[in-house]
Amino acid sequence: MTTIRIDFVSDVACPWCVIGLKSLEQALANLGREVEAEIHFQPFELNPNMPIEGQDITEHLAQKYGASPAQLEVTREAIRARGAELGFVFGVGKRSRIYNTFDSHRMLHWAGLQDEQCIKQRALKHALFAAYFTDGFNPGEHETILRAVAQVGLDVTAARAVLESDRYATEVRAQEEHYLARGIHSVPAVIVDDKHLIHGGQPPEVFEQALRQITSILV
Repeated sequence: MTTIRIDFVSDVACPWCVIGLKSLEQALANLGREVEAEIHFQPFELNPNMPIEGQDITEHLAQKYGASPAQLEVTREAIRARGAELGFVFGVGKRSRIYNTFDSHRMLHWAGLQDEQCIKQRALKHALFAAYFTDGFNPGEHETILRAVAQVGLDVTAARAVLESDRYATEVRAQEEHYLARGIHSVPAVIVDDKHLIHGGQPPEVFEQALRQITSILV
């Protein structure tokens, strides 16, 4: 068995990050005992200047990408289909706004400190993805974050204390700047052992092939 570290750079408001994570996990399951991976989640904000109240999602995407409502619906349907293939439900009509996600990243940073293998951090990432993409809740709202914290068995009282302070803000900003400086300007970005980059929401077979190639170099 080859042991690797994976840094998964992503935003909780990024649908392709959901697809990328689910695909990566499927690839690792397919590899079985060939590869043991420790996944760490790193922050990236698609919209770092988004106000707390957010913005209408259709308006935002039209401004950002110049896409028409019809084009956006085609993309949404493609995302829903990819999610369904991977066992993730993108709720139809659930997301009407884009939100600021900085506090979610602070909470994920805190969760990553709770155990060395970042098992709770990964569980929280999944819970936040589901809260936003499946159920349509604001992933930057403290009560949404705390519900996710409770779902994965983390200490809600400790988590609330983090959210009500500015704790880990400096660390999260530093990590964001670190990955931007390394040329990461879109997500998901999957970095293996701090050397090998796999970009985007690839299908499981692409992740599997890439990981086989990378680990063959390491052996």
